[in-house]
Amino acid sequence: MISRFHAADRHAATRMAAIAVATLALLLSGCGKKEKGASQTAAKVNKEEITVHQINFVLQQQRGLKPEQVDAASKQVLERLIDQELAVQKAEDLKLDRDPRVVQQIEATRREIIARAYAEKTGEAAPKPTPEEVKKYYDDHPALFKERRIYSLQEISVEAKPEQVAALREQLQSSKSVSEFVDFLKANNYRFAGNQAVRPAEQLPLNLLDTFSKLKDGQALLVPASNGAQVIVLVGSRSEPIDEARAKPAVEQFLLNDAKRKLVENDLKALRAAAKIEYVGKFAEAASAPTDTASAPVAVAAPPAPAPAAAASAGSLDASAISKGMGLGK
Repeated sequence: MISRFHAADRHAATRMAAIAVATLALLLSGCGKKEKGASQTAAKVNKEEITVHQINFVLQQQRGLKPEQVDAASKQVLERLIDQELAVQKAEDLKLDRDPRVVQQIEATRREIIARAYAEKTGEAAPKPTPEEVKKYYDDHPALFKERRIYSLQEISVEAKPEQVAALREQLQSSKSVSEFVDFLKANNYRFAGNQAVRPAEQLPLNLLDTFSKLKDGQALLVPASNGAQVIVLVGSRSEPIDEARAKPAVEQFLLNDAKRKLVENDLKALRAAAKIEYVGKFAEAASAPTDTASAPVAVAAPPAPAPAAAASAGSLDASAISKGMGLGK
């Protein structure tokens, strides 16, 4: 629900790079300077200081950093912060910090950080899932666990207007092979791109997994997309289940994150209900218009396609792998 932000260097010819630098660095250095009294100085850049507090803040964002790597990483971070501070100082000399675009970016970033802090604070009230809830989730999602499969897929992304999706679906249903469907796309000047992949169940979108689990080899799934449609052909699959003990850590994390998300959503609904929100101009018209709902994915029969090139084994299924399938991975 709430989103995410790096920078480079120097002068008016590279103005946009300096803008990006200024956005992050002004926030970062500003935050550090407010707490300078409680921090040690790591370096001085002209009249400004870079503190150990700032270095530690950046290090905290680096996941998986081992203790023996901290000293080397700290030196690298300090050098980057020095370059960043120099860029900020130059940007201020050029008055880029007053550029309307920079001001907007800084304000947008500030609002994002505060909104994220609100979501994190609200989510702290979410209870940890019980063993019974974890077991129920495991039992209720056999396609992800007990009946987990590894899927060999052909994927075709097609650029199309919303009104063309129905015709694409009909053509896919009537095509005798994937090649015939591709020939149709070429003949009608559709822009498209193809891909072949081997994906375990946890790497498929959760909302499509049950549909995938019911497909037979050679069947295809047409999924409406924001810029057209995606056609996914199931070339083949093999069974590779996962037991409850191995699934437990990821299921616990997923359920906890889901509980946090629901808390935030409910709190925002309450805030909206209590607030006076007035849409103006064209946004007032858009707010009163009925909302378009996206078409549901439709499975259609299609002949078997040529098997994709051999892919690496899916390997072991750890908590982070399942989390990706549940929308938690990055």
